[in-house]
Amino acid sequence: MTPGFETMPTEIAAPPGWRVETRTRLSNIFIILSLVAAAALAAAPFMVSRGVVQDLFFILTMLALAQSWNLLAGYAGLISVGQQLFVGSGAYALFGFVILAGVDPILAIPLAGLFAMLIAAPAAFFSFRLYGPYFAIGTWVIAEVGRLLFAQWKMLGGGTGTSLPREATKDMLGISVLQNWFGMRSAAAADALTYWLALALVALTIGFIYRLLRSKQGLGLAAVRDNETAARALGVDARRLKIVVYLATAYVTGMVGALIYLQKARISPDAAFSLTDWTAYVVFIVVIGGIGTIEGPLVGVLVFFLLQNAFSSYGSWYLLALGALAIVTMLFAPRGLWGLISSRTGWELFPVRRLLKGGSTLHDEKGGPNG
Repeated sequence: MTPGFETMPTEIAAPPGWRVETRTRLSNIFIILSLVAAAALAAAPFMVSRGVVQDLFFILTMLALAQSWNLLAGYAGLISVGQQLFVGSGAYALFGFVILAGVDPILAIPLAGLFAMLIAAPAAFFSFRLYGPYFAIGTWVIAEVGRLLFAQWKMLGGGTGTSLPREATKDMLGISVLQNWFGMRSAAAADALTYWLALALVALTIGFIYRLLRSKQGLGLAAVRDNETAARALGVDARRLKIVVYLATAYVTGMVGALIYLQKARISPDAAFSLTDWTAYVVFIVVIGGIGTIEGPLVGVLVFFLLQNAFSSYGSWYLLALGALAIVTMLFAPRGLWGLISSRTGWELFPVRRLLKGGSTLHDEKGGPNG
């Protein structure tokens, strides 16, 4: 049998009288608070204005992109600057399925994710032959090639792009239910529907990443990130593991891209394959929040949103400020804002470390053995 991560034990065996745990009291409290927050966010379209719903949609979609890139770079060690390839591929696939095949936009979203994953397969064939900074440059070059190719798709507007038919977004699944049951207008119903899909996608993405990191594959992934040579020596199929993560990231990113441009209802190659919008900003969110943690992008996306609203009117100075903030963070808080918080408080909202608890030896209050 070819050695791979499937040869690793499914669970860590604990000595008699001891048990292996990953959850903490804080993480259990956070789960409850997360469920309450999710319920409140789900009710947002009935309680706040369309503008606020659109802002929340932006935060959620950027968070999903950041969590996906963080899985790729922070856990698999694959620093990609070509994630716009999957955003654009998923977005164009959605438009193709809707305009050319007549598929309902809601049903086209998972299909767009599959299309982005298919695009990722040949991209991985070439980019995985490169290492380190060459891998990063290679992913950017491949993304640019993708942009040029999709710009030649005349049936979807070529270089100038195209718009979704009004009937497609007006009659997509769920719109009539929201109109009849809650009296929403068509545009508000479409915003609410895409917002709920974004909320569900974020929840599924975070849940998938957390479950992966707590599994035996997550242990293999951490080993590959820390020392690939040593991981291979222990029987971890590093290449296969990286490819699986790369394809999974492409699938999620493709669905997010489809959802973003379903909400926009218009697409062009320059916008869909924008390096700044879909990679540079995502990298900033992860670096500011804390790379290699699930909590980091949660913090980073809030910081990014606040900075964007406060300073985006300053044009190029705003971009320079973001870059300067990222550099300062990397110099003085290399683990990001969440890393700074965690190191001082010990908080872990999504703990993945295995803790050995229990034991048959009695201890006194000072921690020493008690007779």
